Amino acid sequence: MKNIIKFINSWKEKAYLSEGKEAAENDDPYILDATLGNLKNREKGMVFQRRDTSTDPSASPRDSRASQRRREGVRILLVGERGVGKTSLILSLVSEEFPEDDDGGEDGPEDGMRIGSVLPAKAEEITIPADVTPENVPTHIVDFSEAEQTEEMLCAELRRAHVVCVVYAANDSNSLLKVTSRWLPIIRRCCDPEWPEPCPCWHIDEEAEVDLVGDDVEELVQPHAPPHLPPPPVILVGNKVDLVDEPSIDMVLTIMEQYPEIESCIECSAKTLKNISEMFYYAQKAVLHPTAPLYHMDEQDLTEKCKEALIRIFKICDADCDGLLSDEELDGFQRLCFQSPLQPHVLRDLKTLLASSIPDGIQDDSVTLPGFLFLHCLFIQRGRNETTWTVLRKFGYDDSLDVSEEYLRPNFRVDSGCSTELSPKGQAFLTRLFEGADRDHDGALSPSELEVLLSPVPSHSRSCPFQRPSIKGHCAALRALSPTNPLGWPTLNGYLCRWSLLALVDLGSALECLAYLGYNITTPDDSQTSAIQVTRDKKIDLAKKQTYRNVFKCHVIGPKGCGKSTFCRSFLSSPASNNDSSLGAIQQIHHQFVVNTVQVYGQEKYLVLEEITLESSNVALLPSQVTCDVACLIYNSADPHSFQSIARIYLKYYAEAPIPVLIVGTHAENCGNILDDATRQEYLVQPAQFCSENRLPPPQPFSAKLHLIRSEEQLLHVAPLGSSSCTKDVFVKLGTMAAFPHLKQLGIFPGDNQSWWKAGLCIAAATAVGFLLAKVFKSDSRR
Repeated sequence: MKNIIKFINSWKEKAYLSEGKEAAENDDPYILDATLGNLKNREKGMVFQRRDTSTDPSASPRDSRASQRRREGVRILLVGERGVGKTSLILSLVSEEFPEDDDGGEDGPEDGMRIGSVLPAKAEEITIPADVTPENVPTHIVDFSEAEQTEEMLCAELRRAHVVCVVYAANDSNSLLKVTSRWLPIIRRCCDPEWPEPCPCWHIDEEAEVDLVGDDVEELVQPHAPPHLPPPPVILVGNKVDLVDEPSIDMVLTIMEQYPEIESCIECSAKTLKNISEMFYYAQKAVLHPTAPLYHMDEQDLTEKCKEALIRIFKICDADCDGLLSDEELDGFQRLCFQSPLQPHVLRDLKTLLASSIPDGIQDDSVTLPGFLFLHCLFIQRGRNETTWTVLRKFGYDDSLDVSEEYLRPNFRVDSGCSTELSPKGQAFLTRLFEGADRDHDGALSPSELEVLLSPVPSHSRSCPFQRPSIKGHCAALRALSPTNPLGWPTLNGYLCRWSLLALVDLGSALECLAYLGYNITTPDDSQTSAIQVTRDKKIDLAKKQTYRNVFKCHVIGPKGCGKSTFCRSFLSSPASNNDSSLGAIQQIHHQFVVNTVQVYGQEKYLVLEEITLESSNVALLPSQVTCDVACLIYNSADPHSFQSIARIYLKYYAEAPIPVLIVGTHAENCGNILDDATRQEYLVQPAQFCSENRLPPPQPFSAKLHLIRSEEQLLHVAPLGSSSCTKDVFVKLGTMAAFPHLKQLGIFPGDNQSWWKAGLCIAAATAVGFLLAKVFKSDSRR
């Protein structure tokens, strides 16, 4: 283990640090930008690194192997002809020395090296722990020996490997020819079930090896092909470079042209330890930091998926939404991704490089989006794939350059009886986004400002709580769901209302959208789950007679045509206009949810209205349609058949439930806003008597037209529920009842002066009786 840890420290020092140093030295005479890749010379050991493996994006990600190595670590397999020194490379890596036999040399015809009088045919599998590797991923190094293993075992190992090192002897041209004539075809055949010849590792049912076609004719059963896997990345390793004077550059480049799975080629020496640590570094790098998903060599440019990912990252880091990364924003990006500040001289050199390399890379002494993309393109061209991959993975991207499902929707438990709402952290984050996007500081987001704010969310995502401005009818739909300014643009209140609605009714989408917007990045110590808080079980709230909830859900239930939609839209409608066209425009919009804020005894609460239509008087409600914080049963006071539907709903679902209920009669303008003068309902009792018998608040009159012409300066306030004036705000009453559901059990309703007076007398009487009893018991104790 000491030797392995020593090797890893050497690996970090040689491979990582020297990689960055060499990439920065533009005048290095051994750096060559060839058509197929970079050509580097490390102490006579040549390294060829491919810039791209294929122009076909579908062939490059190697998704199955990538997901597998995340679970198991990186598995490196060494294959090649006998005598090329595979085992020697592994043992020299671990011991950092090359043991020689009595004759002082390596045993040529055998695969391996002589240790004293013992010549191992293959090295045992070596596991390097995750905590000592640069990427914190376990690394397994596996040797293959034809002397001890069959071709079937070879194929099985190839399917398990994440990267394959094909070793040839630099002093043996025949071993290099075998790379293309034998080893690379074997790798492809074992991974491709459509290969013309079956692979030895393909499973055949021993009990059904033959089929009887006729009386005496047998047909061999075809082997069962395993699932398709793309060929693993390949590293060509030329060993024994100490025995040759010149590397075989031309032949290696030709092979790399023919086989796109070859990531790089390195020449080394197990005897002199030249480039051994670099060899395994490049093998791990081919898996952890693949080039193909990032870069197209033919176009000399980033892939489209890589550009999309980096553009999203740029927009998240652009906190003030000005399209530029300032020095402060760049320093924050550097600290976030690499846990170190951006030094002033480095920042100065970076700007000088961009200004001299790309015309629009710097603007107003800040880095532009083209400049940001150019930097990452430059990193990849110089072999610094790990830099770009570090950034991408910090922002949640997987090996296919998709934001991973675990990053978007982490596990989040919500027990029965609890609800979810934005936490103070979540509200602060969303408020910062709003203020940053509101460039004109008018307190509302114009369509262009809203598009900038939402731009990190992909167009294919369904998690966004806002419709994009490019969608026709966006402002009208937005106005129907949450408060806006007179132009239909979301205000800060309406913006937070929409988010509160999303957190309440679709938690998964809320978490996903927060992740896309960069919540995990701006608050790096937390996932987006810290933006959500789970409320206490409602049963506990009822028992303790208090609640800490800030978001309440109200089900607006009534027969079709009773005015539910108009009632819900009136919760948002602007009182600035009293003409019929305004009301008509509102009525034309249909949405399931409407959300706004109400003042409940001086505290701001969010009230979500959900519209539920009764298709018939005998319709059955689902449990999800019944359960809510407060129910608003609506009937048309001008329709004699309207009330019976909601009366039956109340008796069937809410009479014994701990859910407060308010009955509202719409079209109150037809009865002078006094429901006693409304059309007589064809039911056993009239609405007022029904409410009295069932200990409900008196039915509330509501008129959408009169509601719309209220003065714009009139504020929401708590009003007595017993009042019959249409000017009393029914929505505040609903919010108050939702916040104090325990009062239903006592037959007391917020704002009902008569009920509170009776309750006060009862409490006073109980207090007096208790005081007298205590006095009696005290006098008895003295005797």
